[in-house]
Amino acid sequence: MAWRAVVRSSIGTSHQNQQMPCQDYGDCKILNDVIVGAVADGAGSVKYAEVGAKLAVKTVLEYFTDVEELRQAQLLGEEKAKELFANIVNKVVAALQEQAVSHGYSIDDLACTLLVVIATPAWVTAMQIGDGFIVVRFQQEEHILLFQPDKGEYINETTFVTSVNALDKMRVCVQPGHQEFICAATDGLERLAIRMSDWTPFAPFFQPLEEYLRETSDPEQKDEYLKSFLDSDRLNARTDDDKTLLLCFYDPDSR
Repeated sequence: MAWRAVVRSSIGTSHQNQQMPCQDYGDCKILNDVIVGAVADGAGSVKYAEVGAKLAVKTVLEYFTDVEELRQAQLLGEEKAKELFANIVNKVVAALQEQAVSHGYSIDDLACTLLVVIATPAWVTAMQIGDGFIVVRFQQEEHILLFQPDKGEYINETTFVTSVNALDKMRVCVQPGHQEFICAATDGLERLAIRMSDWTPFAPFFQPLEEYLRETSDPEQKDEYLKSFLDSDRLNARTDDDKTLLLCFYDPDSR
C-alpha cells in the first residue's frame, strides 16, 4: 500500500480544566491508491460539539464506499469537485439534522467546521468550511497552504457546516501533481503551523511530521511519537485548544 496515514486528536488544556470532552474528530480511509480524509472541530459554544464533529467526519467517509471512478480520473475538475463536495456537505447536514431531531435538540447544537481531502498519486482535491488548515507538499516543492482559514470579524468566529451560508463559504480546490505529504488540522494548531503574517506554512513544524511518516511503516500502530507531540508541555504552552492532525504520506516504493 503506497499511502501511509494516521489521524490523532488531543484534548486541549482549557477543556481538561473545565472537564469537557475533546470536541475535535478526524479519520481517513484508503481505497486502492485513493485516500480520503476529514477533520472537524465542534463549535466550542454549543452543547453537543463533539457529537457533531464525529458524525460529520463519519458521514463523509461513509459517502465513499467505492472510489474507482475517482482513481481512474486523470484529474477531478473543479466544477465536478464543487458538485461532489456540495453533495457531501448536504449529506452531512442531513445526518446532523436527523441526529438533532431524534434526540430532541437543535441542529445548531451540533455545529462544527469541516475539512475534507481526496488524493491520488496524480492529484489532490480538497474542501474547507471554517477554520483549520490543509497543507500539501508536492515532490521537489515547498509546503503550500490550500486555503486561508475562515476567520470572522470577532475572535473564534468562523463558518460551520450548519451555517445557512455554508455552501457559499465552502472553498474548493483541485491541484494536479505528485504530492508526497498532506496535513489537515483543526485550528488549535494554526498559530504553530502557519505564519499569520503572510499565511504560509512554517516548514519546521511539518518537516518532523513528514519524516515520522517516511520512517514509520505502520504509523497507525506506531503512534507514540505523534501522541507525545500532541500532548507535549511545549505544545500546550502555546495552545490550550483541542488539536487534531491528519497526516498522509505517499511512498511509491512501498506498493
